[in-house]
Formats: sequence, C-alpha cells, structure tokens
Amino acid sequence: MQYLFDSWGGVARRLKSADHILLLTDYDGTLTPIVGRPELATLPQETQKLLRRLARDHRHTVGVISGRALADLKDKVNVEGIIYAGNHGLEIEGFGSSFLEPIAEEMRPFLQMLKLALSAALRGIKGVFVEDKGLTLSVHYRAAEQAEEKKIRDTLSRIADPLHVTGQIRVTRGKKVYEIRPPVDWDKGKAIAWLIAKFRETRGKGNVLPIYLGDDLTDEDGFKAIEKNKGISIFVGEGNSRSSARYFLKSPEEVVVFLKML
Repeated sequence: MQYLFDSWGGVARRLKSADHILLLTDYDGTLTPIVGRPELATLPQETQKLLRRLARDHRHTVGVISGRALADLKDKVNVEGIIYAGNHGLEIEGFGSSFLEPIAEEMRPFLQMLKLALSAALRGIKGVFVEDKGLTLSVHYRAAEQAEEKKIRDTLSRIADPLHVTGQIRVTRGKKVYEIRPPVDWDKGKAIAWLIAKFRETRGKGNVLPIYLGDDLTDEDGFKAIEKNKGISIFVGEGNSRSSARYFLKSPEEVVVFLKML
C-alpha cells in the first residue's frame, strides 16, 4: 500500500486523462472522524462545501456509501445532486432511480424482533447499544469498558450465532461495532459495481475513473470492486498492509486535502 501523496504524480495523470471521475466515499471515519455515538458524527462544513463543488462540476459524479440508514445518511451529508447508498448498499438513490434489496425489505419485522432480544440481553452492560437502521442492526460498544468486550461478544454470539449458522442473518465486524444484516449476497463492493454499471448505462462508455475511500473492514469489498474496475482505492487511516486498497491517507483531514486537489 502506497501513501497517496507520495504517489501523487501518477495519480494526478490518471485523474487528468479520465473523461469522468466517479468519486465514491464512506462517511464515518472517512469524511468524519470516528466518535463515541453515531449521531455525533457531523460532517465538517469545509468537507460539505467541497462535495457540493465537486457535485456541480461536469467531470465528477459524487456518491456516499455508508452502513448508515439511507435517510440518516442523506440528513448527515445534506448535499443535493449526489448518489446516496445506505445500509452497505442495500438501499441506493442516484442517477434518477433507486434500488432497494427486496429480501432485506422483507426481513424488517424479523430484525425488529431481533433488536428487542439483543437490547434486552445487553441491557446490563454499560456503554453498549443496538442501533436500528431499518434494513440492518448495529451493536455499538465503543463506549464500553474493555473488560466488558468478551461479555458483549459472548452475549451476541449466544443470540446471533444460531441465526447466522442457519443462514437467517449475516454478522460482520467493524471498528467497535457488530453489523447484523439480511442473508443476501450484497455488500459495498456489489453496490459499487452496480453504480459503475449504472453510470455507464446512463452516461455512455467514456473513460470513467472510479474512486473509493473507506476506513473499515466493510470497505474492503468496495476496494476490491474498485481495483477490478481499474480505479483508485484509498484506505483512510495509518497504512494497513492487510487492506485491498492500493493507496492510503492518514485521516479525514487528509481526505479534505485530497478533495481540494481534484
């Protein structure tokens, strides 16, 4: 993995030669720093202005892909004329159309019941809570004591593992969070591939350069999709040798610098 700014000459040439740039990015930990609770992750005004500028530029199409619910993501970013993909791409709005994964939609009532069971089982552990995102659930434990993490993991496993093993849900991990999703073969990588195909369908076959920035395990599928489509994949955080991304930036602050250079 290469530090993006050390490799800027080659990257800049690719940006300049592209007919169009499809700029896709994660939200938490990428556009905003990681914070204790999801509702506290506010998009910096400078970043919002940069996204608006790029969204108005005819050479750029901008999209934000997040584990957040679509409505929450749109409210947090609040930039018109861009693509929004919520719940790891299970729900997408962009290019004048929308996508909603049908099995995920059918599973809403089941996830509601699962949320009640998890919330009750975890109630006695300080610093952990279950976030209901409609199509998925997130069990956040960033504010919990480290000594409680095994108890949280064991409690979650007791309830979720039988459902995971029998194919009723998928369970993945992120930074101090467990993600519970419907059992569908869909992730950020599939969402990015769908968006690239949709772009080419609506805008023609020109030389489009896809870019994706992300910071967490759930972004790895996105990096792989970008590499498969000969794009620019950027991990946000100190260099991670296990990541599939080709480049890295050290922080959301460096993401701002990158956006200014586009």
